[in-house]
Amino acid sequence: MSVDDAADQATQRKKMAALFHALADPTRLLILEHLKTGEHKVKELTEHLGLAQSTVSAHLACLRESDLVSVRTQGRASLYSRTESTQLSLLLTQAVALASVTGSEHHWHEEHPNQPEEV
Repeated sequence: MSVDDAADQATQRKKMAALFHALADPTRLLILEHLKTGEHKVKELTEHLGLAQSTVSAHLACLRESDLVSVRTQGRASLYSRTESTQLSLLLTQAVALASVTGSEHHWHEEHPNQPEEV
């Protein structure tokens, strides 16, 4: 394997890790699920999901960095939506299927005590 190939593979692994990091939080998955219904303002998401504005904003920022969520401005408001991606829909569908057959449940808040319990 050439140095260039190794560098390309390392870059690809970093991109994959960033994607899985964005999908690894239950609150971000909840937001993605809710955004399937269409565009929403942060205020609407906080009301619908019962989460703090700062929590929603932080999770949306992470999802935007991974290109899973897009934002457009309308006047003074920002409207968030899921990035249209057949691959994302397939990945989430397969993740649900895989989670249902693995038999083990990761105890998110026990393993990650610094994460807020807002879901």
